[in-house]
Amino acid sequence: MADVVQTGIAGLDTMLFGGIPAKNQVILAGGPGAGKTLLAFEFLYKNATMGNKSVFFSIDESPDRVLKNARQAFPQFTEIDQLLDSKNLVIEGEDPQTSIFGSSDNTSYEFGKLVSDIESLVTSEKATRIVIDSSSILEILVKDPLSFRRSMISMATNFRRLGVTSILTSELPDPERSGLKFKSTYFIFDGIIVMYQMVQEQRRIPGIEVIKMRGTKHSFVTAPYEITPEGFKIFTTEDATAFM
Repeated sequence: MADVVQTGIAGLDTMLFGGIPAKNQVILAGGPGAGKTLLAFEFLYKNATMGNKSVFFSIDESPDRVLKNARQAFPQFTEIDQLLDSKNLVIEGEDPQTSIFGSSDNTSYEFGKLVSDIESLVTSEKATRIVIDSSSILEILVKDPLSFRRSMISMATNFRRLGVTSILTSELPDPERSGLKFKSTYFIFDGIIVMYQMVQEQRRIPGIEVIKMRGTKHSFVTAPYEITPEGFKIFTTEDATAFM
C-alpha cells in the first residue's frame, strides 16, 4: 500500500480510507464561505503537530489575517504559537495588489516568479506539506487557458519532485451542488475534493465530497460537516443521520 498523508481530520481521513497518498497534489474547491481556507489550515496544523514541516502560502490574504481567522475559528488549536516558533508551521504570503499586479506587464513572468518563490520556500523550510490559497488568483495571472494549464502541470510536477503533498484551494462560482461545474485544470491534479451546499427540506447543509484521489480508494458519499472550535467535524455514513 502506498504511503499516505493523514489529514488529521477524522471524518475526511475516513472518506479517504486513511489519507491522501504521499506526493499527491490536490485541489480543494468550494463556493464562497464554504470553509476552504480553514480546512486547508487545519490540514497543515494537524500535520505540523505530527512533526511534519508544513507551509501555508496565502495569495488571497496577508499571513496575519490568515492567522487571525484561524485563531477565531479554532480557539482549541492551542499549539499554533509553539508550531510557529519551532517553524514546523510556516505561514507566508504575497499581497496580490502589490506583488502580483505590480509594475510588470508580463503576467506570465509574474506567475513564474511567484511559483519560484513558493518552491524556494518549500526547499528552504524542508517542507513536506504545503497549502496554496488560492489557485484562483494564479489563474488571473495567465489569461491564456493553455498556458495556465501548462504552468499548473509544471508546478504540480515540481512539487512531486520535491516530495511535497499539496492542497490548492479554488473558488467555485456556484455554492450549491446542483450548479457544480469543474474547471478543466482540476483534472491535471491527483485529487479533487469539493465543498458545497446541499439543499434538503428547504435547508442548506454544507457537504464535502471526494471526487477523485489517485492511488487510493475513497468514499463516493457526500458527507455533511460543521466547523467547530476543535476543528472540522465531518459526519461520515455512520453518524450523518444524527446531523440531519
